Amino acid sequence: MATCEVCGNEYDLSFTVRTPSGEEHVFDSFECAIHRLAPECSHCGCKIVGHGVNVEGDFYCCAHCARSADTAEGSKIRDTVGAHR
Repeated sequence: MATCEVCGNEYDLSFTVRTPSGEEHVFDSFECAIHRLAPECSHCGCKIVGHGVNVEGDFYCCAHCARSADTAEGSKIRDTVGAHR
């Protein structure tokens, strides 16, 4: 049985996540893994669980936050859900 590094719960179904840099982290739930490993939006600070948007090296949770970057690239970002062209 392993212990979650976020909440300290000992759980027989815990799992290990290995990052690209080779670090290993043990969690008892996806919630704890997200809390520890998910990037934060550079604008609003929320955890980015989905694809997010990368603008000039900064990560954003959505197009609205990416546009807030007020850069030439950020201003071009648009949501595509439901867009028909």
